[in-house]
Amino acid sequence: MLRVDGLTRGFSGLLVLHELSFELAPGEGAAVVGPNGSGKTTLLRCVAGTDVPDAGRITLNGFPVAETSPDTRAAMACVLDDVDFFPDLSVGEHLALCALAHEQPDAAATVESVLAELGIAEQRDQLPATLSSGQRRRLALASCFVRPRTLLVLDEPEQRLDVEGKAWLAAKLNAEKAAGVSVLMASHDPELIEAVADVHIEVGL
Repeated sequence: MLRVDGLTRGFSGLLVLHELSFELAPGEGAAVVGPNGSGKTTLLRCVAGTDVPDAGRITLNGFPVAETSPDTRAAMACVLDDVDFFPDLSVGEHLALCALAHEQPDAAATVESVLAELGIAEQRDQLPATLSSGQRRRLALASCFVRPRTLLVLDEPEQRLDVEGKAWLAAKLNAEKAAGVSVLMASHDPELIEAVADVHIEVGL
């Protein structure tokens, strides 16, 4: 599914990631762990194709990862630390566009199901700017779940979720794994890591 070979990335002479290598199989969950500033987000951004490593190779389903690649976009769904929403589209319209753009079969029914599952059905007609921080996080996650995917890349997906929301997230990610979707996430929540991660990828240690 995902293969990272010799990934190296630095900024202004500071080496953040050095020759990092790992593989992630279909249906496997991996947690990126390390202290703050150790390169967890940098690793996820490189895997997502939004940052370019200085050295190394990243492939997904045998194809090189690139943000503009149709193969990457078709397979990978991401929630990173800089989530953007369409400001002039309502929650429901935003999700419908995501689903249709990625050719999700029965897009309308999928959007309705995900809205209900994430508890934001009542906000379907609101603009993203009017949502609470927790609701915006749920919208970001919903954007992943309304489209086909074989890999989820998630940067602290538990952020701004309450206890019930975190329990739902753990169950959802395990259901994704059971369906053959791989999960690569950075998290500060020990319970989520314990529940979802089959392997740990250590950075900055």
